[in-house]
Amino acid sequence: MKVLITGGAGFFGLHMARKLLMEGHEVVLLDIADFDPSEYETLGEPLPEGWEQRVSFRKGDVRDTKAVDSSLKGVDVVIHAAAALPLWHPKDIITTNVDGTKVVLEQSRKRGIDRVVFISSTAVYGIPEKHPLYEEDPLDGVGPYGKSKIAAEQICLQFRRKGMIVPIVRPKTFIGPGRLGVFQILFDWIERGKPIPVIGSGLNRYQLLDVDDLTEAVMRLLTFPSEAVNETFNIGAEKFGTVREDVQSLCNHAGTGSFVFPTPAGFVKVALRALEVLKLSPLYKWVYGTADKDSFVAIEKAKAKLLWQPKYSNAQALCRTYDWYLEHKNELQGRTGVTHRVAWSQGALMIVRDLLPSGKKAKAKVTSKPLGEKSKP
Repeated sequence: MKVLITGGAGFFGLHMARKLLMEGHEVVLLDIADFDPSEYETLGEPLPEGWEQRVSFRKGDVRDTKAVDSSLKGVDVVIHAAAALPLWHPKDIITTNVDGTKVVLEQSRKRGIDRVVFISSTAVYGIPEKHPLYEEDPLDGVGPYGKSKIAAEQICLQFRRKGMIVPIVRPKTFIGPGRLGVFQILFDWIERGKPIPVIGSGLNRYQLLDVDDLTEAVMRLLTFPSEAVNETFNIGAEKFGTVREDVQSLCNHAGTGSFVFPTPAGFVKVALRALEVLKLSPLYKWVYGTADKDSFVAIEKAKAKLLWQPKYSNAQALCRTYDWYLEHKNELQGRTGVTHRVAWSQGALMIVRDLLPSGKKAKAKVTSKPLGEKSKP
């Protein structure tokens, strides 16, 4: 099987390509970013001998019809994962995520490729009042990114009606070896032994997903019969606790003296909103707006129809991602950007980090006056 992965140089794309190569398939990667095949070697067990001959890279934009069409030559199935992320300019988010999806589906159909797996997001649910979330629940995207994913899903449904097989995947925030972005900020603070403030009490449940569990689900969408896969699927961890429990498990695993402490949600959100407007913080509304809310989806549909079973809990996924970060952090120095594969500039958050005490002495100081609480006269 020859598979095109759009966004193939991204975090998910690299792991999906590794999965396909490990199982003997051919892979074509399309991405606007440069790609170094040696990066595969840092993400897990060694690939089988001769894998280099089964992967090719095309630099191009999914909004470019010619670039997409040329990448589809000889391809059997497509995984459309290319997306402009929330930190990008709103115009690029809309044109990449919506127009790019239409281009990929149109060109695939013209080439006679009838199966395109679309990687969407649980951001399409917005900030709902009830949980768990099911695939049939109302959609209400937050910001340009969430709205663009809803519009892209509508395009996928149009092509389903034209006879194509277009599974839609709504993964929770996924992590694993190679994942940086906002998680690099968390890992940096924990490595330094800093107290970790959570927005609100931290008693809300926030489901994550390990990238290996995601790639296994997508592999089944590529290979299972069309009648089983031509639907929409939530994908997330099955075992997860509260934010406080899962992050504290990571702190305990790191053994640096870091610990979780609650903060006043209203005060912190207003502060983060101000920093976002001033472009002094990489945290955008979807991150801090949902951080103190329950956020988890039902995965029974994927388990039943795809016979899929996630292996990793939230805590396990966080710990193995942190361990990868420690092993490779020296290679990552000086690399910042707006994708999940590089660190995000911490901006004003770095000042907060450096002001907080480190190690065991921090606990008494921080918990005696939670962040945002005014001193008593």
